[in-house]
Amino acid sequence: MAKCNCYITLLLPFYLLSCAPFLSLAQINLPLKAVNLGNWLIAEGWLQPSLFDEIPVNKDLLDGTQVQLLSTKLNKYLSPENGGGAIVVANRSSASGWETFRLWRITESSFKLRVFNKQFVGLENQGQGNTIVAVSTNPEGDSETFEILRNSDDPNRVRFKTSNGHFLQAQTETVVTADYDGSGWEDDNPSVFQMKILNDKYLKGEFQLTNGYGPDKAPQVMQNHWNTYITEEDFSFMSNNGLNAVRIPVGWWIKSDTPPKPYVGGSLQALDNAFTWAEKYGMKVIVDLHAVQGSQNGYEHSSTRDGYLEWGESNVQETVDVIDFLASRYAKNPSLAAIELMNEPLAPGVNLDTLKKFYSAGYDAVRKYTSTAYVIFSNRLSADATELLSFASAFDRVVIDVHYYNLYTDLFTNMNAQQNIDYIYNQRSSDLGTLNSDNGPLTFVGEWTCAWNANGASMQDYQNFAKAQVDVYGRATFGWAYWSYKRAESNPDTQNPWSLRWMIENNYINLKGA
Repeated sequence: MAKCNCYITLLLPFYLLSCAPFLSLAQINLPLKAVNLGNWLIAEGWLQPSLFDEIPVNKDLLDGTQVQLLSTKLNKYLSPENGGGAIVVANRSSASGWETFRLWRITESSFKLRVFNKQFVGLENQGQGNTIVAVSTNPEGDSETFEILRNSDDPNRVRFKTSNGHFLQAQTETVVTADYDGSGWEDDNPSVFQMKILNDKYLKGEFQLTNGYGPDKAPQVMQNHWNTYITEEDFSFMSNNGLNAVRIPVGWWIKSDTPPKPYVGGSLQALDNAFTWAEKYGMKVIVDLHAVQGSQNGYEHSSTRDGYLEWGESNVQETVDVIDFLASRYAKNPSLAAIELMNEPLAPGVNLDTLKKFYSAGYDAVRKYTSTAYVIFSNRLSADATELLSFASAFDRVVIDVHYYNLYTDLFTNMNAQQNIDYIYNQRSSDLGTLNSDNGPLTFVGEWTCAWNANGASMQDYQNFAKAQVDVYGRATFGWAYWSYKRAESNPDTQNPWSLRWMIENNYINLKGA
């Protein structure tokens, strides 16, 4: 008997050590009921348009703004030949992709113009000539910078002053040069263009916000935003209303106190605060790398500069470095539930093999610091939802994130309330069931909302729609996260289904018993 006791005593420390990860896991009550803290540590202007209100000059010409330029003399649009890589001409009677330019804001009044094939407009021979071309892929030089002068009576009537001190002019349909020294705004002035801003392509993300305010004002604006948009009171509210976790979108620049311009430091302290509040109110945190360097989808929530997706093989290591930083900082925090390696990579722009390479390396980076935190792989948008299943099954404590919106495709445009609800109970339930498996990764509906296109829907319709999603998404083995916690509205009485807080306070959704 004594021998057996001794044997047990000797083995006990090793038994406890081997079970330590599982003891820690027991503290995470799955499935999670979470909400996304969107527009907090990564700005999204559609959630809070007022953030951009105080940009002092040309706030309609932020980075990524798409414009088309009509020569008033020729009544033809400017366009780079072949979409880029050659001269710029003024011979298009209508405007489409090749005739559209994306702005890079350099100062309040100076810009670079990016064309369809991603080259930049500038002077030929690196500024030594007068002919306007679109050949440069490296816009570091002055020859690709244009000052935009706007007419005081019609701000969309513009002239472009070039780096050689002259004005751009459309002499003929095939001769566009930078050698005009005249003045005036008459239609027959070859240097005058009517600028059409494509408002449906307007970007209002973190890059546009911080670059728009500039290095002197942006730090103050952002600090005030971080301090007020989400506070400890919000965590108390969430905890008291049936939520047990938050998903917090962050950007790649969070790892630096002095990130590259135009980004400003300080969001890391806000994330630290979130962990403190989460622990106080018994909640878990999912840290979600929402924006990666180069942009993984070209959307403003990925903090793209101009709407192009440019994340790829060359960005893998620097993105892993961000994951490594986040894991090293929060691995031992009792509130950490998971780290999501990348939000919404877009297919086919993000190559699947490159994404798998990153996910594998990102997983290893997390596991350097913790064996218990979950690692979340986000499905590619526009791809087969099952494409990561076999790959993810090779890893331990991995989750696949899918996003379910009854929006954004023609399928939902004309659906009434009941058809939307039936779609949740039938199609979404089937989709999720396909991903759930006994031996595979866990599943997470990382974004969903009660916003839809069902015009004239009653409060009861919204309640039924919310209940359907809670019922179905509650079958996700890791949990779900509503998008978003807040949407700042100028009229507090406006129906606001993008704000979970508004939905709870106005009795559209009740999660306490869910």
